[in-house]
Amino acid sequence: MKSPIIGIDLGTTNSCGAVSDENGNVTLIPYRGGQFTVPSIFAIDDKGNDLVGYEAQRQWQLNPKNTVFGAKRLLGVNFESEIVREMIKRVGYEIKRGDADDITIVVGGKDLRLTDISSRILGKIREVASSYLGEDIKRAVVTVPAYYNDRQRQGVYEAGELVGLEIVRIINEPTAAALAYGARKNTNESVAVYDLGGGTFDLSVISIRDRVFEVRSTGGNIFLGGIDFDNALIQYILSDFNTQHGIDLATDPIAMQRIRDMAERVKVDLSARHEVPLSVPFITMAGGGKPLDLNMIVRRVDLEALTAHLVDKTFDTCARVIDEAGLKPSEIDQVLLVGGQTRMPLIQNRIADFFGKVPSKSVHPDEAVAIGAALYAWSLDDRSDLRFQLLDVLPMAISIEKADATLHRLFGRNCSVPNQCQVTFTTHRDNQKDLVMRIVQGDAATVHDNTLLGEFTFADLRPGGAGSVRVEVVFTVSAEGILSLTAKDLDTGTQMSHTVKIES
Repeated sequence: MKSPIIGIDLGTTNSCGAVSDENGNVTLIPYRGGQFTVPSIFAIDDKGNDLVGYEAQRQWQLNPKNTVFGAKRLLGVNFESEIVREMIKRVGYEIKRGDADDITIVVGGKDLRLTDISSRILGKIREVASSYLGEDIKRAVVTVPAYYNDRQRQGVYEAGELVGLEIVRIINEPTAAALAYGARKNTNESVAVYDLGGGTFDLSVISIRDRVFEVRSTGGNIFLGGIDFDNALIQYILSDFNTQHGIDLATDPIAMQRIRDMAERVKVDLSARHEVPLSVPFITMAGGGKPLDLNMIVRRVDLEALTAHLVDKTFDTCARVIDEAGLKPSEIDQVLLVGGQTRMPLIQNRIADFFGKVPSKSVHPDEAVAIGAALYAWSLDDRSDLRFQLLDVLPMAISIEKADATLHRLFGRNCSVPNQCQVTFTTHRDNQKDLVMRIVQGDAATVHDNTLLGEFTFADLRPGGAGSVRVEVVFTVSAEGILSLTAKDLDTGTQMSHTVKIES
């Protein structure tokens, strides 16, 4: 008998695994100590040992240069992007340009790719699941933000391959949350999934009809999440301390890590309290060797003022996505909250104002995605009588660069997937041997402002005069939102081989 397929929520700050039994009952996979989430943190200690999860988290304050967190935000990102510059300012570990212009993270003297980091976290979830279930887990359904592009989705598959984990399907986090909500219901509803996690934000409008889950529209920001709320509070703390003592703590990696830990705790506590004391003893030394403590009171209204612009960004997206679904906010039947940052009272109040209804408490913000992934994983098992139909959409347009540097759109944003289109190209010079095309993903009007998915080369064209060779290229987007290409000579039927150069 094959081992079960588990569901994995591969998160920016925390990850979670779950498994469904034969009756569709889902169990979250517990870690040592009873926790159901594993911190998405990787480290190498001073002895050269790899540490993942809580083991990495425990030594974080003393080893910030070799402890990696938030790496999911950088997967598939151009090294020259603004998010990379911001991450370099805010993390203790070294981020540098790789040999192929990709992103490399230096940990314990080793140059690691982002897929290497993600593979360590996936490997930890599999290890925990195998220990708990008493059998070697080899297959998983893994979730990703709805707004992930093709390169980022490919990176998740590669991370699984690196640890021998077959990722049988990638599904979007909001879709997984909707499955957790509606899998056992005979319902006909339009739901909005407001997903604000540690590193990303998504808003998806999903119609649920029995066991058909149709995504009407989706949108988001892969660089907006709880980490940004933490950073806003951290800057406030640093500024207050500098004002009092004339010392910039931002230059001290260990002090910064202590502040980061405390800021996150204070942020969480402020969801239940109106003010919280923040205290970090012996944070630095004053002149003459006198130790200084960091002591202050943080009020909920302070945090709300510091992060109001971030909350506003999420509702700008909400307005656009609801409109693209052809609905009004009041026509949404349920609003599901996913991600730990949605516990913030300001966000819940803004949701109630925007949609005209209190958000649903039917799903657990931290567990719904893993539960939905596990339900979908069980539906793929031959023994299962649980079947879902997922009708998803492409989060961003996919286009090809034309000779004049403008874009020819292949697939529009929110088009249904899987999908396919054909484009016929002709040679533009005599005896042309290769056909080269550059594919980008994004909704901007120019090549430069979109994500370059890769440069595809179709080789071994037959000899002929300019314009005499016609090549039909078929572009296919899978249900997971991943692009593939095939080509043939229309006059001879000969299939073209192709290579792909992925650029950052």
